Amino acid sequence: ARWSMGAGASPDQRPDLSSGPVLVTGGTGGLGSLVARHLVAEHGVRDLALASRRGPDADGITELTAELTDLGARVRSVSCDLTDRAALAALVDEVGPLTGVVHTAGALADATVEHLDADALAATFAPKADAAWWLHELTQDQNLTLFMVFSSVAGVLGNAGQANYAAANSFLDALITHRRRHGLPGTSLAWGSWERTTGMTAHLTQADHGRLARDGLRPLADAEGLALFDAALAAEAASVVTAAFDLVALRATPVTPTVLRGLVRRPRATASSDEAAGTWRDLLAGMTPQERERAAVDMVREQAAAVLGHADATAIGARQVFKDLGFDSLTAVEFRNRLSAATGLRLPATLIFDYPTCAAAAGLVLGSTADTTRPRAATAGDAEPIAIVGMACRLPGGVDSPEDLWRLISTGGDAITTFPTDRGWDLDTLYDPDPDHPGTTYARHGGFLENAGAFDPDPFGISPREALAMDPQQRLLLETTWEVLERSGIDPTTLRGSRTGVFTGIMASNYVALRGSAPADLEGYVANGSAASVASGRVSYTFGFEGPAVSLDTACSSSLVALHLAVQ
Repeated sequence: ARWSMGAGASPDQRPDLSSGPVLVTGGTGGLGSLVARHLVAEHGVRDLALASRRGPDADGITELTAELTDLGARVRSVSCDLTDRAALAALVDEVGPLTGVVHTAGALADATVEHLDADALAATFAPKADAAWWLHELTQDQNLTLFMVFSSVAGVLGNAGQANYAAANSFLDALITHRRRHGLPGTSLAWGSWERTTGMTAHLTQADHGRLARDGLRPLADAEGLALFDAALAAEAASVVTAAFDLVALRATPVTPTVLRGLVRRPRATASSDEAAGTWRDLLAGMTPQERERAAVDMVREQAAAVLGHADATAIGARQVFKDLGFDSLTAVEFRNRLSAATGLRLPATLIFDYPTCAAAAGLVLGSTADTTRPRAATAGDAEPIAIVGMACRLPGGVDSPEDLWRLISTGGDAITTFPTDRGWDLDTLYDPDPDHPGTTYARHGGFLENAGAFDPDPFGISPREALAMDPQQRLLLETTWEVLERSGIDPTTLRGSRTGVFTGIMASNYVALRGSAPADLEGYVANGSAASVASGRVSYTFGFEGPAVSLDTACSSSLVALHLAVQ
């Protein structure tokens, strides 16, 4: 059934709440205090017990008590841990026998399903579901005229990141059905969003409010909410959805929840996933590969812009990382759902993490669309099977580029120098003319890289502490990888998610052994920082490459073997 805002309960339809105490749990919170005022002012309650964790120490309780007292009510503000059955039983004994119960208490512990744990479930179930069940047990032999629980529309429609909260509220709805079947009074109000800020909504950001608005939920003003409260008292249904919906926004959602389809008249029936997939395939069928790629990127950008509240999809760059655009776990789920609805594809919940840009997500969409674009093996022309399009290097003698290397060779330069002074070595004791003297060298010269310690870890997402624990070979690989891509005219960010491979010729390093024991604050980084096997994987992870990552140590032939395998 559907009620208008003005459909309140007439006085003769309302339960008589004037004969005894009414207990409001969460009574000092945003909604609890609002309902407490309404019960006294409009429903004749003259004995009110407001239960909350802080009780008489809650913010605003002095003013609320004075206001209700002036209206002729006796008000008791009681501190009670609703997650403790014994404490709740003591409260009911203290203020009872009761005439009515209004259970508004609750708590959030939002997380996507894969991150839910026992603590997150307990945090939502204990004050909401457990407390409601205990109130039912403790009052079922009392002559109640009202047993009302504040549920949530999340239990009816679902809500991203609130599986635990939805389940706890669904329990309340089921509890009221159970009470009704046993001849006991009971009403569950599945509330939508409110304009007023409460303890459970204070954390919501503008993006969260935007997501709720896109889902078609319009926040309730206090007067609207109280009118729905009264309308629910007049209804015979055990469970009532007390929410306001924006029908225009509902029509714009990719998929209208089944329970709301009676409210929304679409110009055509909502397409099934198979139909959506067919429509998407049909759209791409007549396009060239380049056109398909542009269409997929544009579609992904449009969905991302809609989720983030941008009016124009051009605000979303095809190569911008989703995390940097402001996505969180909840908007990530909404984005996945919208993209799935638009394409008919089953996409992973970890979409924005596995495919972190619009371009990468578009590649997944194209690759997952049957008969539209098939993965093709890269082929090389017969005339030039292998093309070297860029080079970067760091070598002794101040060689920081291929041009430096050519200059050194063409001019007959010498790359051998005395020991560097920026290594932290004790040069006074390092040299000894006796080649058999342990711990020293009998040479005074060698080939050394200049500025070997001048590594900036920030562009690679590495902390300064981790950089100190890294084998210099790994640092140099990151620097030269970035440089070789730039010298090739390739934006490094455009290869994220591609099948780019990394083949690294690397010899075992004694960097850690020479450093001695690592400081305590570096111990957690030493294993990966010193392992040759990690070197290629670090490059792939940093740049988002998804091709093979292979580290090779065949002694002096390591680089040659790596090149040989790379061109196979």
